[in-house]
Amino acid sequence: MSNAKNVFGQLLQDCSTDPMTGFFRDGCCRSGADDIGLHLVCGVMTDEFLQFSKSRGNDLTTPLPQFRFPGLKAGDRWCLCVLRWKEAFEAGVAPKVVLESTHISTLEFVDLEDLQKHAVDA
Repeated sequence: MSNAKNVFGQLLQDCSTDPMTGFFRDGCCRSGADDIGLHLVCGVMTDEFLQFSKSRGNDLTTPLPQFRFPGLKAGDRWCLCVLRWKEAFEAGVAPKVVLESTHISTLEFVDLEDLQKHAVDA
């Protein structure tokens, strides 16, 4: 477990291990030098968001076993690219967010108040 922090400055909690998420596929929404997408936001998928993401060229519903990606469905928790979440927020289709599992670096791109409006309990 890393000592990464969430948006509250507390230890970052796991987002999901079923399906296994995170850039490092360790269940945690943290990033590294190779993560150009910045997978920092722990989102709870909705059909509306999944359709939106697919319309933007990122199909999150089709399994890609070669990348250990199971394909997502509504209700799944997944570490999202922060700018995709922000884009969805601006379009009115942002998924809910697990704040305890969302990396503090998200706040460089998105206001905490906007995240809190979409918060669900961990």
